[in-house]
Amino acid sequence: MAEHQTGPVETGAPMDYREHDKTYHGFLFVARVGSAIIAALLIAMAAGFFGHAGFLGGLLIFIILSVVGTILVR
Repeated sequence: MAEHQTGPVETGAPMDYREHDKTYHGFLFVARVGSAIIAALLIAMAAGFFGHAGFLGGLLIFIILSVVGTILVR
C-alpha cells in the first residue's frame, strides 16, 4: 500500500526551480518559433495558391519568411 503521509503536501519533495524555469523558457521559445513557421507557411500557401507565385515561388517565400521570422522571435 501507499505510505501514509502526514503534514502538508507542499513540503514533500524539494523543487528544482532552476530546471522548472529552464523548461518554461524552452517551451516559450518553441511556441514562438513554431508560430512564426506556421504563419510563414500560411502566407506562402496563400501566395502560391491564390497569387501568381506557383509552387516554387511559394516555397521560396516560405523559406525566406521562416528564416526571417525565426530570427525576429529570438
